[in-house]
Amino acid sequence: MAEENFSQIKDRDIGTEMRESFMDYAMSIIVSRALPDVRDGLKPVHRRILYAMSELGMAPDKPYKKSARIVGEVIGKYHPHGDTAVYDTMVRMAQDFSMRYMLIDGHGNFGSVDGDMAAAMRYTEARMSKMALEMLRDLNKDTVDFIPNYDGEEREPVVLPARYPNLLVNGVSGIAVGMATNIPPHNLGEVIDGVQAMIENPDITSMELMDYIHGPDFPTSGYILGRSGIRQAYQTGRGSITMRAKATIEENNNKARIVVNEIPYQVNKARLVEKIAELVREKRIEGITDLRDESDRNGMRIVVELRRDVNPNVVLNNLYKHTAMQSTFGVNMLAIVNNEPKLLGLREVIHHYIQHQIEVIRRRTEFDLKKAEARAHILEGLRIALDNVDAMIALIRGSQTTEIARESLMERFSLSQEQAQAILDMRLQRLTGLERDKIENEYNELQRLIAEYRDILANQARVLEIISEELNELKQRFNDERRTEITVGEESILDEDLIPQEEVVVTVTHTGYIKRSPVTTYRSQRRGGRGVMGVDMKDQDFVQHLFVTNSHNHLLFFTDKGKVYRIKAYEIPELGRTARGTPVINLIQIEQGESVNAVIPVQDFEGDQYLFFGTRQGVVKKTRLDDYVNIRKGGLIAINMREDDELIEVKLTDGKQDMIMGTAYGMSIRFNESDVRSMGRSATGVKGVTLDEGDRVVGMDIISDDMKVLIVTAKGYGKRTPGDEYRIQSRGGKGIKTMNVTDKNGELSGLKVVGDTDDLMIITTSGTLIRMGIETISTMGRNTQGVRLIHIRDEDAVATVCVTAKSEDSEDELEPVEAGTEAEGTESAATATDTPSDSSDNETNETTE
Repeated sequence: MAEENFSQIKDRDIGTEMRESFMDYAMSIIVSRALPDVRDGLKPVHRRILYAMSELGMAPDKPYKKSARIVGEVIGKYHPHGDTAVYDTMVRMAQDFSMRYMLIDGHGNFGSVDGDMAAAMRYTEARMSKMALEMLRDLNKDTVDFIPNYDGEEREPVVLPARYPNLLVNGVSGIAVGMATNIPPHNLGEVIDGVQAMIENPDITSMELMDYIHGPDFPTSGYILGRSGIRQAYQTGRGSITMRAKATIEENNNKARIVVNEIPYQVNKARLVEKIAELVREKRIEGITDLRDESDRNGMRIVVELRRDVNPNVVLNNLYKHTAMQSTFGVNMLAIVNNEPKLLGLREVIHHYIQHQIEVIRRRTEFDLKKAEARAHILEGLRIALDNVDAMIALIRGSQTTEIARESLMERFSLSQEQAQAILDMRLQRLTGLERDKIENEYNELQRLIAEYRDILANQARVLEIISEELNELKQRFNDERRTEITVGEESILDEDLIPQEEVVVTVTHTGYIKRSPVTTYRSQRRGGRGVMGVDMKDQDFVQHLFVTNSHNHLLFFTDKGKVYRIKAYEIPELGRTARGTPVINLIQIEQGESVNAVIPVQDFEGDQYLFFGTRQGVVKKTRLDDYVNIRKGGLIAINMREDDELIEVKLTDGKQDMIMGTAYGMSIRFNESDVRSMGRSATGVKGVTLDEGDRVVGMDIISDDMKVLIVTAKGYGKRTPGDEYRIQSRGGKGIKTMNVTDKNGELSGLKVVGDTDDLMIITTSGTLIRMGIETISTMGRNTQGVRLIHIRDEDAVATVCVTAKSEDSEDELEPVEAGTEAEGTESAATATDTPSDSSDNETNETTE
């Protein structure tokens, strides 16, 4: 026997054994005791207390029961730990200064903000709050998994259904082995708005969620200084939030006093008063003559009396500096996700909550569906019985036993065992006509519910809609005003505040390289010059897009595929004049084969502003700017493009402008944008101009009579034409001639509307750039060839033209060449003749959102 026992002993390295055993213990503490589940925001002890109270029937409309009874129920059935730990947890769930929305309705002494201990559990009473009921709602509908308790005699839920994101709403703190969590409470309405925003836009970022969830909302109110700590916590899961007491300075008999009405979260008021008194005794704060705590049931009030000769603001700042009147909350958003502790940002927390709710709604619907189908099955049998009542009565009377009657019913009328048993159990009173109508009505209602349940299970959008509706209902019932005010402090300085606002030139090449440079990099030259190298081109690349904007503006990038992306201008790397640039895919997530064809700088998205789109095939569309306020990282569809078309230009308008479009064959059309109704973001649009075969649109711009239309051709020729020479036509016509296209000047490369104080920047396909004053370009009629603006080699051509504000160092001395004068490459101005306009109003295939 001794030899057998000895043979079971195994050699084991003590270091390995200690390490593995400690890790098992640590994980048990982390998962089973110290950290909350991301789905319901509860630690196991919180969950067990609420479940035990639910099993005891301690609803808000039921009488209070002794806390000792609740603690005994929790310890005896679910949580085999110390009664003090359970009762202390219960007490905190009933304190209005600890929980933003209390889960337990306490009756008796449950402690105070002064740090007073709660009365013993044998004296206090409790019941669930209405908010707690929402955590447990539909628990009996198989919405969550259950597991055996510690001794296997009971069952407890793994997680609660949690109709609202309790992890954010009430927050939680806990210390595990080697890690800790500290999540602040938030305002219920703001959190629900954030969940709704993510349901509508699954790709929303944590920063965009801050438009809805402004920051923590502590039950003790007070101030939060700045948003940088909040921003960092929401993005990374960790951050430091500075809290400050709410204090006012009052005048009384020519003496000032400081009155504190709200203190930071988790600050002990009594200790705060003691600390102030200690500072006065040690003379570290001068000028305080009296200190009183006048708090009562109406609210908090700490009064600090001051001498007449002191500055109250100086004393108040010293109180902030040396006491807990200003303190920090270290956010550490650590929670259990799939049985593993994970650090989560704001977006991840809401994402996991939504996934939990999708599962809860799905399982609840499956439960209701099974129940409805079972009841409908019974009603189908009762309907058969009512239709064959005499035959069934005769069959039952002729049967010797209940079993024989049941089998006979099943065989003769093709009934299931459940249906046959229900018929045998049916009372004779159900044979009346009124009861028959009730059965029919109930059956029809069940069929409607069954169809609805099946539709919900087959359609994820219905599930999200139900989640949204239930959250809105919860918001209407329980939402209240935000308590904690977020103020601007030193901590709220953003990185972009350190970036100077300046005009910059941004260039995008054909192969997708982007850079920005100060606008002063490019000096103004005279017309006909050779230009300077603006971009060092490689691999036959060329500049496709160039624009000027402020470094702090939003930039909306529109691609030829009809998608839009957004970044700030300062996010584009600043490089030298000849640098190639950074791949645009490093800044915006454009798809393979996409290229940026239009960029709109936007300061804000407010007001009646529109985006007006123009495509290569002459399609136009107008959409409100605020439809593009929420652009996810992967971009949005800005216009629904046809396969053979591409987006070439987008303009920001007020909805009342005249638009002009120019084609490669020298045609143009001017129409008011009111001819184009406002459409949804993904609409296709309507016809703007009718094109000849092989023709294409090369430019679109906003025009007025006092402006001039600038035309630039592929071979470097150009001219200006007064805007009043372009009469307003109906959208969709062929238009009128804007330039006489010949082999000498080439097809049109660009059309821009300009003033007399602008500069023109031209970049060729080889990368050569020239800048010249607009006033140096000849003003000519529509049916002329123009003058030479830049010398173009045979293998080169104009790629991009851009109109910019005049540079301060511009020194143009050449007088403008007017129409009819002789200059190199100038054709005599012919009499302008209009091409007959086809004013047909045919629309393209138009779709709406």
